[in-house]
Amino acid sequence: MSFVFTPPAVVSVPVLGTTERFPVHRIYCVGRNYEEHAKEMGFTGREPPFFFLKPADALVVADAGQTATMPYPSLTSNLHHEIELVVAIGQGGRNIRAQDAAQHIYGYAVGLDMTRRDLQNDMKKQGRPWCIGKAFDHSAPIGPITPAAQAGDIHHAAIWVQVNGLDRQRSNVAKLIWSVAETIEHLSNAWELQAGDLIYTGTPEGVAAVVQGDTLTGGVDGLTPIRITVA
Repeated sequence: MSFVFTPPAVVSVPVLGTTERFPVHRIYCVGRNYEEHAKEMGFTGREPPFFFLKPADALVVADAGQTATMPYPSLTSNLHHEIELVVAIGQGGRNIRAQDAAQHIYGYAVGLDMTRRDLQNDMKKQGRPWCIGKAFDHSAPIGPITPAAQAGDIHHAAIWVQVNGLDRQRSNVAKLIWSVAETIEHLSNAWELQAGDLIYTGTPEGVAAVVQGDTLTGGVDGLTPIRITVA
């Protein structure tokens, strides 16, 4: 088989403690999945879950113990951080029941859903899709994936991010409106999940802007923290 140009390399994320890498298929993101964050965005209650996607090549991989760099994106003057627990799917499926979801999880990682908030808000006001606010280049920093068996009690883990050493977001995964298992059930009713899919599960309250030169350090207890500098 020949191609009209050389295909890009497979996007992948390192697996903690091994030389293996996790090849990425799609990135799904859950919107407004912590109650306090929903409130700060002007919403309340347990609304039905909704999803958006980022391209796989939006990932910025931060290796363990290293500081990765993401460029400040174009077209925005209001770049926000959103710290998230990321679920790595190891076994795909359709119409997965919540009680069976754990069988489909390979592992977990710490991620950042970076958002061009001004562009997202403009699209919301116009009733248009807001991919331009969420799915831009370098919008999905991620740390190494920890296999599920080594992640501890991830469903009750603290989740946090600091900017230049100061707390911005701090909560607990137990406060997810839709749990990891419930999210997988809903997602797999809409799409056939594949091995290699990543699910950014939502962010707690405290989202705010970062500027060039800021360093973000974020974590979920039991996982390798992520460290990113905005260039």
